[in-house]
Amino acid sequence: MSDITYVCTAEGWLYVSVVIDLFSRKVVGLRMGSTLETDLVTKALKQALYRRSIMSNGLMHHSDRGCQYTSREFREPALGHGITLSMSDKGHCYDNAVAESFFHTLKTEEGHLKRYRTREEAKIAIFEYVEVFYNRERLHFTLGYRSPKEFEERWEKEKIEQIYVLNV
Repeated sequence: MSDITYVCTAEGWLYVSVVIDLFSRKVVGLRMGSTLETDLVTKALKQALYRRSIMSNGLMHHSDRGCQYTSREFREPALGHGITLSMSDKGHCYDNAVAESFFHTLKTEEGHLKRYRTREEAKIAIFEYVEVFYNRERLHFTLGYRSPKEFEERWEKEKIEQIYVLNV
């Protein structure tokens, strides 16, 4: 799932694009920039594919119908990786609820009442929040009160144990 939000700084808006793995709620793609161009979401997707280092055939990418996600510049690389694109219908904001919830959490826990002087200051704070706290430590109700990292590690361990049991 992917979406874009904006964060206010004294220099102007900082646009933040994320790709979230719905299985573990882990942010696997994160890009920030001073413009709201398609390159922002394309790079977030490419980062997600690189970080997961998985074959992308069979993956689904869900987003809203923003011009960045409907552009040829985004669609061609996504479809080229065998990714099925899924987009919300007009007026169905709940289809993107996980991404909207993430941005609410980010702004409430990291950015609430903060005034960033520069975009770079905001980038550093958001990166640290996502990579140090959110993905590794923040507990999620939907994950049985585990962090995305802990949830994935536990799932991987159980998968290996199942393979071992089947082979014995």
